[in-house]
Amino acid sequence: MKLKNFRLLTVVILGAIANINALAQIPAGYYDGLKGKKGAELKTAVHNIIKKAKVLDYGPGKGATWWGFYTTDNDNGYVIDRYSNNKVKFGAQGEAPGGLNIEHSFPKSWWDGAKTQAYKDLFNLMPSDRKANSSKSNYGMGVVTQTSGKGYFNNECIKVGTGADGKKYWQPSDQWKGDFSRAYMYMATAYQDYKWSGEQALISLQQGDYPTLKEWASQLYIKWGKLDPVSQLEVKRNNAVYKIQGNRNPFIDFPNLPDYIWGDSVNYAFDPAKTVTSESYTGGSGTTDPTDPTEETIYTANFKSTDGSCTVKDDVAPTQDDSVWKRNNKYGWVGTAYINGTRHAADSRLFTPVIDLTDYTSAKLLFKHAVNFLSNPSSMLSVEVTDEETKTTTKLDGITWPKGNSWTFNESGDVDLTAFAGKRITISFHYTSNESVNATWEIMDIAVTGTKAISGIGSVTATTVAFNPAMPYTAYDIAGHRITSLNNHKGIALVKQNGKTFKIMCK
Repeated sequence: MKLKNFRLLTVVILGAIANINALAQIPAGYYDGLKGKKGAELKTAVHNIIKKAKVLDYGPGKGATWWGFYTTDNDNGYVIDRYSNNKVKFGAQGEAPGGLNIEHSFPKSWWDGAKTQAYKDLFNLMPSDRKANSSKSNYGMGVVTQTSGKGYFNNECIKVGTGADGKKYWQPSDQWKGDFSRAYMYMATAYQDYKWSGEQALISLQQGDYPTLKEWASQLYIKWGKLDPVSQLEVKRNNAVYKIQGNRNPFIDFPNLPDYIWGDSVNYAFDPAKTVTSESYTGGSGTTDPTDPTEETIYTANFKSTDGSCTVKDDVAPTQDDSVWKRNNKYGWVGTAYINGTRHAADSRLFTPVIDLTDYTSAKLLFKHAVNFLSNPSSMLSVEVTDEETKTTTKLDGITWPKGNSWTFNESGDVDLTAFAGKRITISFHYTSNESVNATWEIMDIAVTGTKAISGIGSVTATTVAFNPAMPYTAYDIAGHRITSLNNHKGIALVKQNGKTFKIMCK
């Protein structure tokens, strides 16, 4: 894989690390059949692993779709609706809540609506608001450029309308783009042997085992998958569906798998035991190259279940008896100076424990947060890093802020901490308010990950033997990142070939 795309994959790693469950759920050896495969051959190998599922009956009732949704799409008694922002309570398990439909994200008309396995597959079925379901129709997923007029629908969760090519599409909100992209790639692989029919299907698909997704679609879904990395919710749902159906969505388990099937790594052999995973995977015989640099979790906490050993310091408390920051089991750490119906001026920080980056050459921060009652969150809220040795504090840039007018949680994006590599730091969430403006800032979870310098490259060999770029080699930059092609690299590279290590300057 090209170096620039290796860096993009780091986003996926962080997104996964920040949210994975502690216990691995991928069965040992489940994906061993993928080892050494690439491109079309890899896609068919994936198909053979996931093509058979013990699907539930379709509809409500015991042992049917809504029975499954009660397990797979339940947030503390409320339905997780990826097509609208409505909050609807579940009734008894198996009952269909009022106002909701079962929606096929991959429209059932695309295979003539036959009630085959694909019709009942939970990886393709989601609870949906009825109006959103009707508006989405049987359109494929793509970029909607229409902003008003006939046929346009926008409920702040999905849009439906025409794209730049004049064709009809539906588009999910940013928080669900990766989820639906991985679902579409699953469907195009699990059912690659289906015959697709109808005008709408053939906008996104083509007949045959490979590539099945048209190029514009696969490239868009790869892009969306990286912009919206795998989350805990997605991992949890993957595991829940696996318990019901006995098959998994491998594009959730291996976030970079799409690159090996449709992307820039189609000419590279895939190895499930060595690649990036959302959860731990134990292969049959795969081993990790000891010289490969690996992302390590340095500090992580889900604030809905733990305080993360964080501390609060109120420089200006909202009242004598109240602190800005409080933690609860529903939202995590919540910061507000709106107390008992009154707005207060406040200045307060929520500190992590000391995070030791001494042995790391790079590090990144990722967290999930929501902001309400503040149209420009960064004007009064910030995230800061304090160097524990010098006690200097730096405000971090590069944070993705929510819009500031809803309770929807958003990923911060990868926030680079490499400037603090080699140091001991604390991270603080800095809240300020005045008597006119009181935001509510919720921090759900956090992860700090880092990469250590590789130790297995060995010393550079003094030899008259010349490096031959036409022969197989492994290469790394000086920070320990793997380089797949020296043609795409600039600067110093450490290259191993035939048991010797060369130091090469690439221009």
